[in-house]
Amino acid sequence: MKQLSGLDASFLYLETAEMPMHVGALHLFELPRSYRGDFLADMRRHIASRLPLAPALRRKLAWMPLNLAAPAWVDADPDLEEHVVGITLPEGSGVAELEAQVGELHPVLLDRSRPLWKFHVFDGLAPGPEGQKRYALYTQLHHAAVDGQAAVALAQAILDLGPEPREIPARPARARKGQLGLTEMLRGALSHQLEQVGSLVKALPSAVGAISQVAAQTAGGALGETAASMWSRVKGEGAPAKKSVSNLGLAPRTRLNATISDTRAVATVSLPLAELNAVRRRHGASLNDAVMFVVGGALRRHFAKHGPLPRKSLVAAVPISLRAQGDTSANNQASMTLISLGTQLADPAKRLAHVMAASAAMKSTIGSVKNLLPTDFPSMGVPWLMEALTAVYGRAGMADRIPPVANLVISNVPGPTVPLYMAGAKMLTNYPASIVVHGVALNVTVQTYNESLDVGVMACAEAMPEVAEFTAQIETAFEEFKALPVAAPEAKQTTRPAARKTAAKKVAAKKVAAKKAVANATGRTRASAPPAKRRSR
Repeated sequence: MKQLSGLDASFLYLETAEMPMHVGALHLFELPRSYRGDFLADMRRHIASRLPLAPALRRKLAWMPLNLAAPAWVDADPDLEEHVVGITLPEGSGVAELEAQVGELHPVLLDRSRPLWKFHVFDGLAPGPEGQKRYALYTQLHHAAVDGQAAVALAQAILDLGPEPREIPARPARARKGQLGLTEMLRGALSHQLEQVGSLVKALPSAVGAISQVAAQTAGGALGETAASMWSRVKGEGAPAKKSVSNLGLAPRTRLNATISDTRAVATVSLPLAELNAVRRRHGASLNDAVMFVVGGALRRHFAKHGPLPRKSLVAAVPISLRAQGDTSANNQASMTLISLGTQLADPAKRLAHVMAASAAMKSTIGSVKNLLPTDFPSMGVPWLMEALTAVYGRAGMADRIPPVANLVISNVPGPTVPLYMAGAKMLTNYPASIVVHGVALNVTVQTYNESLDVGVMACAEAMPEVAEFTAQIETAFEEFKALPVAAPEAKQTTRPAARKTAAKKVAAKKVAAKKAVANATGRTRASAPPAKRRSR
């Protein structure tokens, strides 16, 4: 038995019919034209062989008595007939039909009495350009079990580097335990609570120091590089810095900041990774900066057309990983920060500078407290409180009344940059499918795969049904990014050191002479002025 962390369990308490808390991806697979097998059966056999490497797929929830605290994970053997299911599409179906299927399947909650995952295998797809057989897979994994990085680690366990599956050692038979007893569950829950209280007390002094440091930086305006200085860097000039870009404050209200329904609209698009990297390097931008700029440009176009385009910048909620390098544990180790997208700026060069400055501000602010953000905390009584608040928040339409802090979620998950295979089939795409919540009705998640940046757009279908149009606007924004001119770098100073010293002395001498002249003039003026008359009382 392993009790869920406070963060992991939160995804269970926040889940409602309108807010499913599972993540996943849509994959397109290709097999040789000569393939005559049953891909669904092949997939089940493949998953069965990988279960020893995937603990997240062979555990289920054990609930605490009266739901007093966070539940625990216990061992379970998944029934692959229930967890890997087949769906036959009309013959000749393509990506649009797959996206529609994901839109219908995503709102369906996972069965909490079973391991919290499900794979949907699609056939009936149009063949490849040379007659290759094509299939698709839509995966669902509950966010209580994995975050983005943990899902990537799980994929590495399931997928292969070539069409020939690697050998996996047989899993030794485990001793089956009966139902956990009441005493054992309560003892484990109490032990976990005491451990978390102790951890929080130990972390308190360093947390106070870090928060004080961030507050001092904020008060002093040291939130990172300014938009003006970043703009000058883009232009290759040394322009003076002006107002800092701050990610703090409220976001403008849009139609995305509403109470959502249980409907979903899904769309996907792929961008060439090598070309994207070449362009962003020319501008001195990170991949994350490039993603924010492209998505921000698409949002500007979308709201300019469907209106209204806010005069204030849209704000993205951006997950940040708290996971140590090499940590592949199946849990959640992430937090959330905010980045201003500069969507109020029509000039794309200025908008890129704004995004880069906002990103720098975020990094300087979050760097001091990143290691202090908790992923676990005492959970006694938390299930009742969070479930009640979530229900009230949704039913009362609070998202329609409370000022928003973000307009959408943008997540950038690093993925494999080589082609991968599953059950002998080559994986062609890796489109993420993520979560939308009340008040934030749009999620854009990107993941690198092979030679592409695969983009998955998930939206509440009532708040933003035009997701296919939005992915086209992402492509247009990418073309805008490619066309953005790069100014010539600042000219190098070729003056010799001795000459520079001489010039500096001349400037200093001129300043001294100017001060003397002003002093002499002032003295002459005072000497020639008539004495002041005394005022009679």
